[in-house]
This record gives sequence, structure tokens and C-alpha cells, in this order.
Amino acid sequence: MANVYTNYKTVLTTSELTTLYTVGSETTAIIKSIRVSNDDTENSCHVSLHLVDSSSVSYSLEIERVIEAKRSQELLATGNMAQDTSDGAVTASAPLVAKESEVIKAQAQNGNDLSIIISVLEITNT
Repeated sequence: MANVYTNYKTVLTTSELTTLYTVGSETTAIIKSIRVSNDDTENSCHVSLHLVDSSSVSYSLEIERVIEAKRSQELLATGNMAQDTSDGAVTASAPLVAKESEVIKAQAQNGNDLSIIISVLEITNT
């Protein structure tokens, strides 16, 4: 079994549903962080996040979460998750386990506003 710590980065260039990460074959992924930043200097932007299983069933992780202009949020954080609080109210991140062939997808309200960084531990099951 091999363990690899890595990250995946993307800018959501459209408002279409976009694949961020696909778990490899014979791999389990422990997603430690999903960090979203809004690069727009004036406008907030909503983001929705989904986990799609190997049967193509989509499970909502976030629905239209507001990311304020020039701000970042940790989507896997625990603690006070009220939209009007800063990340200072958040106590820790809660890892998300994804199985072989599962996919993390995101959708932004506006293209080119949001960038996302996913930090993940990939555990090869062979």
C-alpha cells in the first residue's frame, strides 16, 4: 500500500458543473481540505459541490454556498458554519473519504470567479 499526499487545483472558468477530482482505480482518497477562493473584487459568488459515486448517483456536499468577494472558505470545516461568520469561527476540517472511481464536482454561479484547491491523501489498495 502506497500513501501519496497531493493536491489538485482548478479555476471554475464557467458556470457549468465541473469535475475537480476523480479517485483513481484501486485507490481510496482521504480529502483533507477543499479551499475555495473568490477572486472577484466586488461580487460574492455561490458554489455547489457534489460527490458522485461509481453508479453516477450525485450527493450534495454544499448547495449554493456563498463565497464573499476577495474571501476564501474551507468547505470541509466544522464549527460555526453560518454564512456571515469568518473562518475564525471554524474549529477544524472534517476529512471526506472517497472510494475508487468517485468524483468531486463543483459548480460556480459565475465563471472565472472561483478557484479551488483540494488537498488529498491517496491510498493505493494494492
